[in-house]
Amino acid sequence: MSAPLPPDGSASAAAAGAHTLVLRGNLQRDLFRLGVVPCAAVALALTGWFTHNRLQTLEAAFDAEGQAVARQVAAMSDLSLYAGDLPALQNVANAALRGGQVARVEISNSAGVYVTAGPKTTSLAQLRMFTSPVTLREASRASAFAPAGSTAAGETPIGLVQTFRDTTAYTRERSRSLFAGVGIALVALLAAWASVRHMARNVARPLRRVSRTVAALEAGHFEVRCGVVEDGTPNASRTHELAVLAHDIDRLAERLQSNREISEERVREATAVALQRMAEAEQAALSRARFLAAASHDLRQPLHAMGLFIDGLLPGASPAQRPAVLRLQESTEFMGVLLDDLLEISRLDAQVLTPSITNVSLAALFDQLDAQHAATAAEARVRLRWSDRGLVVRTDAAMLQRIAGNLVANALRHAPEGGTVLVAARRGMAGGVAQVRIEVRDNGVGIAPIHQGRIFEEFYQVANTERDRRRGFGLGLAICARIAALLGTRITVRSALQAGSTFAFTLPAARAADVTPPAPPALAVAPLAGLRCLVVDDDPAILDGSRTLLEQWGCQAECVTTGAEAIARMGTGDVAFDAVLCDLQLAGEGDGVDVIDAAKRLQPDALAVLVSGATGPEVLQRLRHGGVMLLTKPVAPAKLRALLTTRRHAHAA
Repeated sequence: MSAPLPPDGSASAAAAGAHTLVLRGNLQRDLFRLGVVPCAAVALALTGWFTHNRLQTLEAAFDAEGQAVARQVAAMSDLSLYAGDLPALQNVANAALRGGQVARVEISNSAGVYVTAGPKTTSLAQLRMFTSPVTLREASRASAFAPAGSTAAGETPIGLVQTFRDTTAYTRERSRSLFAGVGIALVALLAAWASVRHMARNVARPLRRVSRTVAALEAGHFEVRCGVVEDGTPNASRTHELAVLAHDIDRLAERLQSNREISEERVREATAVALQRMAEAEQAALSRARFLAAASHDLRQPLHAMGLFIDGLLPGASPAQRPAVLRLQESTEFMGVLLDDLLEISRLDAQVLTPSITNVSLAALFDQLDAQHAATAAEARVRLRWSDRGLVVRTDAAMLQRIAGNLVANALRHAPEGGTVLVAARRGMAGGVAQVRIEVRDNGVGIAPIHQGRIFEEFYQVANTERDRRRGFGLGLAICARIAALLGTRITVRSALQAGSTFAFTLPAARAADVTPPAPPALAVAPLAGLRCLVVDDDPAILDGSRTLLEQWGCQAECVTTGAEAIARMGTGDVAFDAVLCDLQLAGEGDGVDVIDAAKRLQPDALAVLVSGATGPEVLQRLRHGGVMLLTKPVAPAKLRALLTTRRHAHAA
């Protein structure tokens, strides 16, 4: 039995190991040993003792009877032997044989008298001999006829009597006693074995059921019960301990089952509440997305028209009007950037963007970023340093440029005058796979820990409480975080107040030999004179602005307001359009997708472009699946001119 633990329960691991009780075998085997071994020892000891006493008694009785017969014959033959009366001696010997206690009698003396009775066997192994001297009785002392040389009576034996007993019956009785002792021992052992076996079954069977029940409870099957009951004895003092144990286990199982049912009910209630709140959150997210899409579309329509008119007014504005037109154009551009960011978030949430994984040289990427941000760094008097170390990553080039460009722009915005922004790449390993870690460091004011967890939320800005649009809208990091998740990485930030900030993310490494060579430089912008364009929009202002802008570029613009008119115009076959610019939402039946599909069918050589302000996830997924080229309102005139220029180059080729 193991020693008790200390009262405070603070036994060390070594002490606990020293007091561990190691059990071998099983309970039934232990009960067999406990019950059978003592019974066997006691039975063997008692049987041996009683058998030994029995054999000693038989031996003593056998010897006593043989010796008694020898003494009796000696007492009866003294005078006859003294007188040399042979017939009398023969009668005495024969009389001893008739008693049946001896098998042979011999009477002899030193004078040559020899009388025998009984058969003489050659084998003496079955006979046991008993001897007794023959002496004269007291009456023979006064006899005057004593032979010469005789002595006084009782002093010297005058002869010898030898009796022989057959040991066959004695050996048989001895064997019978031995067999009886062994039989009694075997019966005792068998009875002990049967009794202990019955007791072991009565103890081990309930314990096995209790053990199986405990194992089932451990496995979570709380409906299992021991099924051990008492024999119905009304005497409470005779209650079996195993029955009490099984009853306690059953009560524990009932409590566990009840607690599980209560827990499951609570889990179901909590799950139902969580599902309801999740559904409400999803509904709120959908409502938010629909609101953003509707607001974005409704804002993009007039903003698109405004941009077209402003770009058309700018060449003919007077010197007094030009500053106001430029300020108006700047405001329009800021609104366009905000709506573009909202569109980008909508596209990322709608999962309509698919990364195009290639091998990207960080040297080429850093050169592009340096050309993009060098002027801003020079204006802010911030030193911009690059360290690519000749590394190559495997990712989407455009998405990587968007993430790194946004992080560099933020670093330049928050770096102090005369400070430094370092963009560095270094090789590392993660899980046995080569990785490249890209870091953007600045020595600016830093970010407090309380803000570091929220800077990737939409519209959250740490140091722009006045919401100066020239310092951004708080959407850049949110977009970068979504793009990073799309690329299978995560942007981390390490910063402290007055200690600068470090934004970093990791990408899979690639070999420099696998980098695709850069594309050839774009052709110079060619004039658009004579380019036939079909503009489809139900907004008269957009139609007027588009016609004015396209005519300034030398294009021939034809405008319609409905999809049916556009399809009918393309189906006449008298005009081959070079470009079809169509809005998504049109008056009447159908929408811009139908017009684009008809343009691909009726005017296969035309550049079919959908121009829309809708940014909803459903719309973006539909356009992506249909393979429709999309320009998001408001469309920058320079972007539209570049697109039409590519069409002119393709037509010229």
